[in-house]
Amino acid sequence: MKILSVECSATPCSVAIIEDGKILASAFSNIKLTHSQTLMPMVESVLKSALVDIKEIEGFAVSSGPGSFTGVRIGISAIKGMAQAKNTPCVGVSTLEAMAENYSDTDCVVCAVMDARCSQVYNALFTIKKGEISRLCEDRALSIDDLIPEIKKLSKSKLPIYIVGDGAEVFYPHLKGMKNVYIADEHRRFQNAVGVSVLAEKLFNKGEQIFPEKLIPKYLRLPQAERELKRKEEQK
Repeated sequence: MKILSVECSATPCSVAIIEDGKILASAFSNIKLTHSQTLMPMVESVLKSALVDIKEIEGFAVSSGPGSFTGVRIGISAIKGMAQAKNTPCVGVSTLEAMAENYSDTDCVVCAVMDARCSQVYNALFTIKKGEISRLCEDRALSIDDLIPEIKKLSKSKLPIYIVGDGAEVFYPHLKGMKNVYIADEHRRFQNAVGVSVLAEKLFNKGEQIFPEKLIPKYLRLPQAERELKRKEEQK
């Protein structure tokens, strides 16, 4: 099964095509251009590199959140646009869980963090043993101060803890002095469509696909404009 995946939930943008566990082609960028400028040219480039026509794609996947409201919407809109032509099955995967795939070859704990601003992060924790990834908590939005004690407690185990995600550089400085805790290497740190593809393939194999019209973002909190409007209404 050929699966095309996109990931643009934060500043990095990536596209990958996977078939039966084999990565046929992928592309990654981490520059300041908007995803509306970079995503579709990357899709075209990856299809060309994989020698695959878009009509051959049997499944589409996207990181459906959490993440940047604009980025997540762009990714989902792009996948819907490509999938609706043939009503091709889709899956939306957790941005945070897809990041855990970056360390699937290492026995460890993965702390996936995305910068949610205002001293908050989007976070999920995972253990990885012999390639099996298990959740320690659901995707959530919480303050950095609330997450620190959890990492301190986990650091007492024998497994190394890797901080991954676009929020790693924001969160890691708060963990100074903790043994067994590391910021992920650059090549494993960020959200990547390869991880989305690997996770998506597992979901397709379980029959958990949906059709394009049912693909929706999974935000953990309201957009800023809606939060401000809600505050103003509460103050009346």
